[in-house]
Amino acid sequence: MDMVKVNSMDFGEFVDVFGNIVEKCPLIAAAVWSQRPFSGLEDLENHFFAFIDALPRSDDFGLCQIDQKEPACVRVRVCDMELFLGQEGILRCHPDLAGRDLQQGTLTAESQHEQSQAGLTSLDTDDRLRLQQLNAQYRERFGFPFVLAARLSDRATVPRELARRLQCQPESELRTALGEVKKISHLRLTDLLGAHSHSARVELP
Repeated sequence: MDMVKVNSMDFGEFVDVFGNIVEKCPLIAAAVWSQRPFSGLEDLENHFFAFIDALPRSDDFGLCQIDQKEPACVRVRVCDMELFLGQEGILRCHPDLAGRDLQQGTLTAESQHEQSQAGLTSLDTDDRLRLQQLNAQYRERFGFPFVLAARLSDRATVPRELARRLQCQPESELRTALGEVKKISHLRLTDLLGAHSHSARVELP
């Protein structure tokens, strides 16, 4: 797919194609569509990243309610608007690695592919239980799931990195987790647009 095609997409097509660049957050793609035209992959990517960076912290919001059984980008009320809950809300839209969604077959296609590449779909029982315990400890400490660009890791590295990041301070860990979201988004955009899109540019009027 080239950037000329991307720039010609209507709203619905753009959200259908790019709606899961940030996991389960099609509202971000909807906002990015309004910034067309894009000169290339880096320009498009920067608009996704700028949206993430501009979001407030969750605790900067006023009155809100969240149903913890659903992703924050699905079940959040801020005043009279349904919205996802800031930067932490984006993180809460991500599944646990080797967690319930994987076991139940409810991962998005992108997450399924990424966890498979990291070897997380073929863990033995002991390794899976150990990862589930670490995931639970992480959620308890930080209030959002452990996010890692799984395609850049492997089954041995994931639990070590999870255990290491459990020791981080919350503010630092939020920055790290959002950085991982951006890595995942970059890889997903590259998948859609192809490696050649890094150098291909469209001359904008």
